[in-house]
Amino acid sequence: MRAVDTNVLARYYLADDQAQARVAKGVLESGDVFIPKTVLLELAWVLRSVAEQPASKALDCLRHLAALPGVIVEDADEVQAALELCAQGLEFADALHLCASSACTEMLTFDDRFVRRASKARLDIPVTRPASIPPTPPAAHEKRGRYRSHRR
Repeated sequence: MRAVDTNVLARYYLADDQAQARVAKGVLESGDVFIPKTVLLELAWVLRSVAEQPASKALDCLRHLAALPGVIVEDADEVQAALELCAQGLEFADALHLCASSACTEMLTFDDRFVRRASKARLDIPVTRPASIPPTPPAAHEKRGRYRSHRR
């Protein structure tokens, strides 16, 4: 069994380097391939943020990859559950974090968008803000950026 890194999968789906895309196709078609869920998480990010693909296309790629013969995805049931949550409006990373936390009583986050989307999806595990911090007003959140550091 061989594990693959994100860049092999990105070349396969994006075909932005024809030589590497052919090699990646051969690797996946030969079977006996293991894909860590962290690689799936990074692939979703690369497809969305770097290659600027729509969320639906990135999710289609993840579903296709998980269904390929000879490909084993780490925690496949968890990944499948996360993909199903995406159909309810959650982002793949949030859904995967949530599914990996299935033994927990709640998911705490400062991401108000995650809280709203999870609330609409009516999940088994509640997604909430830590109690001592009030929600950030939407306008302030948009100005600050999602992950921007406050340090200069």
